[in-house]
Amino acid sequence: MERPIGVTLLAILAGILFLLNLIITLRFLGFLPFIGPLDIRVFNLWYALLYGLLAYIWFWVARMLWQVEREAWTFLLFITVLNLSFAFITMITGGSWYDNSAAVLLNVLVLVYIMLPGTREAFGTD
Repeated sequence: MERPIGVTLLAILAGILFLLNLIITLRFLGFLPFIGPLDIRVFNLWYALLYGLLAYIWFWVARMLWQVEREAWTFLLFITVLNLSFAFITMITGGSWYDNSAAVLLNVLVLVYIMLPGTREAFGTD
């Protein structure tokens, strides 16, 4: 199946979200203290596991989108909402907007884009 330009952009955004979740995972493991406020060094194994799992899932979603698999649209919808929920929980329990701002903004953009009729039609979910 031919890959539309919008689906290519979604795959690239999913790859960017993979990298962001990988960076957040490393921050929660206590690595990369030079990204963000320098006076805070956070270690939280639970959040590191959650964001590590999300990083793996985003990698998987990017691969599915790149191959334009039909299930990719449904899974992208699910994982985008799940990622927004995790970011919201992280901010409520003491995380900062700085750590989650890029991921939240990209997830909202992805969520809006996959709901457009043309995108749904490309995956045959219309």
